[in-house]
Amino acid sequence: MNHPVIPIAVQGSTRQRKRQAPKGRRVDPDALIEVQRLLGGASRQADLLIEHLHKIQDAHGSLSAAHLAALAQEMKLPQAAVYEVATFYHHFDIVKEDQVAPVGLTVRVCDGLSCEMAGAQDLLARLPALLGTEVRVIAAPCIGRCEQAPAAVVGQNPVPHASCEKIAGTVQAGAVLHAPQVYTGLAAYRAAGGYRLLADCVTGKRDGDSLIAIMESSGLRGLGGAGFPAGRKWRIVRAEAGPRLMAINIDEGEPGTFKDRTYLETDPHRFIEGALIAAWVVGIETIYIYLRDEYHGCRALLEAELDKLRADPPMTGMPEIILRRGAGAYICGEESAMIESIEGKRGMPRLRPPYVAQVGLFGRPTLEHNFETLHWVRDIVEKGADWFSGHGRHGRKGLRSFSVSGRVRAPGVKLAPAGITIAELIEEYCGGMQEGHQFYAYLPGGASGGILPASMSDIPLDFDTLQPYGCFIGSAAVVVLSDQDTAAAAARNTLKFFKHESCGQCTPCRVGTAKAVTLLEQPQWDTALLADLSQVMRDASICGLGQAAPNPFDCVIKYFPHEVNA
Repeated sequence: MNHPVIPIAVQGSTRQRKRQAPKGRRVDPDALIEVQRLLGGASRQADLLIEHLHKIQDAHGSLSAAHLAALAQEMKLPQAAVYEVATFYHHFDIVKEDQVAPVGLTVRVCDGLSCEMAGAQDLLARLPALLGTEVRVIAAPCIGRCEQAPAAVVGQNPVPHASCEKIAGTVQAGAVLHAPQVYTGLAAYRAAGGYRLLADCVTGKRDGDSLIAIMESSGLRGLGGAGFPAGRKWRIVRAEAGPRLMAINIDEGEPGTFKDRTYLETDPHRFIEGALIAAWVVGIETIYIYLRDEYHGCRALLEAELDKLRADPPMTGMPEIILRRGAGAYICGEESAMIESIEGKRGMPRLRPPYVAQVGLFGRPTLEHNFETLHWVRDIVEKGADWFSGHGRHGRKGLRSFSVSGRVRAPGVKLAPAGITIAELIEEYCGGMQEGHQFYAYLPGGASGGILPASMSDIPLDFDTLQPYGCFIGSAAVVVLSDQDTAAAAARNTLKFFKHESCGQCTPCRVGTAKAVTLLEQPQWDTALLADLSQVMRDASICGLGQAAPNPFDCVIKYFPHEVNA
């Protein structure tokens, strides 16, 4: 068989030219100099990408294409990798060549459920005309200040119980960041017996096995929402081959939740000592703290106190403690998404197995804890397991920190017995309902925990007690509704939040949350279609966001049928 003759190419005519620069945008020399100056002597390792993006945005107010390209070259990363991370997080403002950079100051008004009930939409409508074109006013998802509703952030400065006048005054004052001033610092904490328990551990007066036994006997479960027994987690991770790491979650993005911020603003070293004790027991080399970006004042406080601790460590060979800054992504409250973010990547949940305890941060066995779980370690060990488990009501054991917001007289963090009912919590800890409001409904576990009517106010609030009703307690974020609210409106608010915060990795969550918002905005709900959508999201979503997002509208259909066709 004859084959066609292929002409021989002229030598060198088909040879690829050698690329003179990496793929992507050519790097502007001036932008590169600016990036190098901002990064200074800091490491260029890949897991610091988000930290370095923050440095650029803090300095320039936004991220230009030129700066992103320069950062990619400086860190020896593909430009696409830098761009995809920068565009994933809500707090990074990317400015393209044909766009104008945002104005110098941004006012973010929280439009979460508690703030919406307190008048956030009115603020959003009135502020642009009041503040003028030099100030950008945007709606923001929950900022972790639900007890101060409506809340706003001017630049990096929070404005509690915000009004147009208060926000305008903060803008005029220059929005200087104010860190919490009244809290227990290192000297006062040590004077009150702080770090003595850690010293007993290090000097051999305590042993790791006995501490694990105390934690297991106390019944303390993970207080970030999952509720995994803390002592058992210590035992599991300690059994893994080292080196081992710890990741502490202070992302606290669940709407209605603010307990971690409250405790951090008042007694930071109690949690730090708990973390160091856990690290000693498990054999942790390095501790990573992941703090949500909205907590600017807490970050300043924590950085200052950690510097004091490093200068005068409470133990020899103290593990390195590294503080990492979130960038506005609710999904990073999920443990594996948080780990991805700490590694400098998009915060997308990992498939399991393997589990974080086996293959976690940087591929190492990782002890992952919520802030509040570690906050209780010192008290439980010093006072004994029976002290903690001795609290409780209605057959439940332990203490819970309830973040209560909404239509109560005295919102805030309420330390109460596990198993307390919502009726008892409102009357005994919150001063009752606000004047002119009648108790109508409540969210027992934040935006994803479902919605129950006031007629079901005798259910003990604790792990495992709410699941039979299609709800869960999660991080104990309780939002109270009155007869001036509707459960349907609350469901719409929460689903808009989930739509905004879905990481987009899986179709059931990405498309399902958007479809749910569309269906909930109709005058009459298509309950059959919503039921199908709910089942698909629960069965096929990768992580808890998509799996729990249907809870609010499922509860409205079940417990508030009169609202569905209103």
